[in-house]
Amino acid sequence: MPWPDPVTLRGKRVTLEPLRHEHHDGLVESARDGELWNLWYTFVPTPETMRTDIDKRLALQTAGSMVPFVIIANATQRIVGATGYMNIDAENRRLEIGHTWYAASAQRTGLNTEAKRLLLAHAFEKLDCIAVEFRTHFFNRASRAAIERLGAKLDGILRNHRRTTDGNLRDTCVYSIIAGEWPTVRTHLDFQLHKPRG
Repeated sequence: MPWPDPVTLRGKRVTLEPLRHEHHDGLVESARDGELWNLWYTFVPTPETMRTDIDKRLALQTAGSMVPFVIIANATQRIVGATGYMNIDAENRRLEIGHTWYAASAQRTGLNTEAKRLLLAHAFEKLDCIAVEFRTHFFNRASRAAIERLGAKLDGILRNHRRTTDGNLRDTCVYSIIAGEWPTVRTHLDFQLHKPRG
């Protein structure tokens, strides 16, 4: 049996649906919102490479190393981004939440917090994970701040970890939440989701 299985995760604001080829047009529209592929410190497919990216994510799912999702805003029923479980280590019950991006209009709206709440709850409460990782570019300050707001702790920085699409070397910041921290992180995320917005 593959671990984990593709599953739909529903919250009040977002739904995470297993990625399908039929999501192509919605993902292209979402990436065009802010022309996200122009951000040098992250990877978001261009409209022309979106189909190839979907094929790659689905191939990784078939290989057992990824479970990709699209992120749907419940209020509009439109795709606002993508994410996934990746670098899956079934033997040690570890995985990473990554390959995440959001349309510009969906950023800093609370959608990411709920999406991460859904993914973390499923990982710790259903899949019995011992740890969940997050990785991002050293210069992706917005991503690092968002990961830290979740309650993840910095494990370290992998220097010259990989080459980016422009040929530069990337230092990768590695964060994690471990199983023993999940109850406190869950309380923190629930507070963030339910506090009045002013």
